[in-house]
Amino acid sequence: MTATIPDSGAQSPGSARTAGRAGRVEAHGIDVIPDGERHGRPRELFGVWAAPNVSYLSLVVGGTLILMGLSLWQALAVTVAGNLFWAFVGLIAVSGPASGTPSEVITRAMYGIRGNRVSIAVTGWFASVCYLALSWAAGSLAAFSLAEEAGVHPNTAVKVVIIVGIAAATLAISVYGHATILRLYLPFTVLLTLVFLVLAGYVSGHVDWDYHPQQPLHGGALTAALAAALALVASAPLSYSNSADFARYLPRDTSPRAIAGWTALGAFVPSVLFTALGSLAGTALDMSDPQCALEGVVPGWFRPAFLLAIVLSAVANNAMTAYSSGLSLQAVGLRIRRSRSVALDGALGVALTLYALLVSNFLDTVSSMLQLMVVLMGPNMAIYVTDVLWRRNRYDGHELSDESRGGPFWYAGGVNPAGATALVTGAAAAALCVDTPLYVGPVARALDGTDLSLPVGVVLAAAIYLLLMRGRRATAARA
Repeated sequence: MTATIPDSGAQSPGSARTAGRAGRVEAHGIDVIPDGERHGRPRELFGVWAAPNVSYLSLVVGGTLILMGLSLWQALAVTVAGNLFWAFVGLIAVSGPASGTPSEVITRAMYGIRGNRVSIAVTGWFASVCYLALSWAAGSLAAFSLAEEAGVHPNTAVKVVIIVGIAAATLAISVYGHATILRLYLPFTVLLTLVFLVLAGYVSGHVDWDYHPQQPLHGGALTAALAAALALVASAPLSYSNSADFARYLPRDTSPRAIAGWTALGAFVPSVLFTALGSLAGTALDMSDPQCALEGVVPGWFRPAFLLAIVLSAVANNAMTAYSSGLSLQAVGLRIRRSRSVALDGALGVALTLYALLVSNFLDTVSSMLQLMVVLMGPNMAIYVTDVLWRRNRYDGHELSDESRGGPFWYAGGVNPAGATALVTGAAAAALCVDTPLYVGPVARALDGTDLSLPVGVVLAAAIYLLLMRGRRATAARA
């Protein structure tokens, strides 16, 4: 049995045709999507993944690359290289239509029924809540400035109301679910792209195309900066191990190549363009306070549109994140309606947002959190990608939904030793190699701050998982 309770405001099983209709609360949680309710085309995934990545956070990350001491062309090269990891997100998306279930259920094949609950609690649910806070913090800062533009000087109480209002708009989209996200995200993409392209036009007049830092990095210092920058950029795609959530409604016979391509392309193109825009801005502006810096180069009439775009990008980014975090709570074993699980995660995200804005330094919080996430997200993504390739994307949603002892994915006491060993070992090794303001691993310290957490965690986790799963298959064959 699956830990899913239908939403009371959703359609009944007898009205399958309304399942994919925007404006109705989605009934499905982590259960299998029946073939009769499968619909859509792969190209719809482009807008789903483009909207959250036409993002102000991308501008922040791009500006941070310059602040780390990279030259413009080094920053642009790292931007392209780090965003190539969106290919992983596209690859795991194909497992959704194959099984008819979300990523949070498919990973039972990798970790076992009980092992998956622990993994999802950390890499799925907790990480999602942290990302909710980061994105809402960026949107809320813009909303505070927008209030000042309207003549309202927000005190703490007004700021709390603004944060809660942005969260409420986000969670409303998440509660209505998959069909509403599909309907809204293409218009979101178009609107946000237009605004940020206008912004790019104003920024371009200030770009120093020959920019080099006053104290250029060389040798070990340059290697360390490039490694940290790559981890920072790659942290975004590595955090999206949930891409099957948005592809699972597609018909079973949909082309896997089309699914992977539209998913990866939808995220890669805007991520590269707008992270690069942040780096270009960093050649002439002080991106330690990116919002104020960018506001300073645009005319007064455009400033409200720019601020509203930041808020909308935060809503678009977090609606997807909150949707998946609700599924994560169900996969952990909490028997709760998806709409209520989304609301619970939203409340926790708001609490963390208040901390990030009222207590901590926003830019430091973003940078440190994204880099630390790579320690867990890199190995987790590597294991998922390896499993999709190893199984040749053969997943049975009904078998994955069987949580009984002795079921197909019960393994040993509910844990797949291969997945658990690979994840723990990969994450531990990555932790030894990470270098952030919050924590520096001993290996990174010995290498003068060179952060190798990304390649070490990804390669080691994938290799261990493949080796152990092949050994398990060989043992079963002999038996």
